[in-house]
Amino acid sequence: MGQQIRQAHFDVVVLGGGVSGVTAAAAAAKNGRKVLLIEAGPMLGGELLSGMSIDGLLNARGEYVVGGISDELLNECREMDGFIGPIHDYRLICYVCVDPEVMKIAVVRLLARYGVTPWLYTLAEDVVVDGGRITGLVAVNKNGRTLVTADYFLDCSGDGDLAVMAGAPYELGAPDGELRPLSLMFRMSNVENEPFLAFGRDNPESLAVGESDYIRAGRTDAQLAMELYKQGQPSLFFKSDGPFLRSAIESGELAPTALIMIMPTSAARKEVCVNTTRVAENIVGMDAAKVSATMSTLMEQVWGCVKFLKRKMPGFGNAQFAGLAPRIGIRETRRIMGDYVLTLEDAVGATKHPDCVAKGAHHVDIHQDGLKQVRIAIGNGGSYDIPFQCLLPKGLDNVMVAGRCLSATREGMGTARTMGPCMAMGQAVGTAAAMCIDRGYRDVRQLAVRDLQMVLRDQGAVIDGAH
Repeated sequence: MGQQIRQAHFDVVVLGGGVSGVTAAAAAAKNGRKVLLIEAGPMLGGELLSGMSIDGLLNARGEYVVGGISDELLNECREMDGFIGPIHDYRLICYVCVDPEVMKIAVVRLLARYGVTPWLYTLAEDVVVDGGRITGLVAVNKNGRTLVTADYFLDCSGDGDLAVMAGAPYELGAPDGELRPLSLMFRMSNVENEPFLAFGRDNPESLAVGESDYIRAGRTDAQLAMELYKQGQPSLFFKSDGPFLRSAIESGELAPTALIMIMPTSAARKEVCVNTTRVAENIVGMDAAKVSATMSTLMEQVWGCVKFLKRKMPGFGNAQFAGLAPRIGIRETRRIMGDYVLTLEDAVGATKHPDCVAKGAHHVDIHQDGLKQVRIAIGNGGSYDIPFQCLLPKGLDNVMVAGRCLSATREGMGTARTMGPCMAMGQAVGTAAAMCIDRGYRDVRQLAVRDLQMVLRDQGAVIDGAH
């Protein structure tokens, strides 16, 4: 016998409790709306919980290019002694490091402050569409099915699930079918900082440094390695074609990878996050069976790197394996085609747009198989603008997207997919949804971008004034 479908109504429904979904839900609720946040997993925060640095919050000059809701989240971490702060990689970017265990609490505190309703362990099964508008979403969990109605729907799923179900056009991967590899972050504690940084200082030929002209500024690798040493944070990137990693990969001691990226997560625990694992088999991130099948390989790569670091990396001799990211990292799936498509030229040219609602500053980053990775710096150490039209799916009136499913070319998404711009995009669509409801707009395109920009500025977002 079929189960009766329940019904619920909210002003705004946000699909996806990752980086962009958290900020979208918080922004819509902060602006007075009743918000439902739907997440398939057991925890809110997405990649914020992985241990990975928060990239794209600052440009290479050290200027914050994202603010507002992100500031509130970082302040929560500060209050719980989980904020490490901005760090320069002396390669391409600056980034912000936090304690991912503290971040788990910070995310929930932020959402609770604004009264967001979370539904964990819940999937979006289908949508009801009427003339270019989503009028309802069928949510499924162990309680059964619920038809959720709302005025506005925000797709922060990463995969563009909501927009695609509603009929939005999209692109997936490269024309030849290439997709970025999957990864799994892990952490190690009891790392001794001084010998680790001294090793980097004394072996600059093994480090990835000075990959942008702005950061290099005429300095040698040795000089940049010294800057990393003086910075005093356990943050070094080792390149695959440098002597340290090359010999390990050639001997089979370490799985092929473009880099080993090490960044701090907790000074109290002397803990770092390591980003190095990869499965590059052009796996579509929506294919649950194929993604799940990578787990064994990724786990073996994690443990192999743990053993390698303990044996070979100064400062890691007494280090201990401390934890894994809560989920496999998926870098690339669908890109929803919107009213404007962010391009490679927009990003590397540090292009400014009059309808900017978010900024990005991370280099264009296309991970590939084996030792390969494309990295292209943003011009002059600056940032680029993400136009509001990148967040408006073609053919849909009351739907916006935020996060890595934004409207972009593959190269454009290769920078905008990082956490900083994802938070900014989330704040933009959450604020826009609240404003549209306040004004009785049925189509988000009725909202003047200058009005949205004014509210975003008032609430701390960075729209202009940065390189």
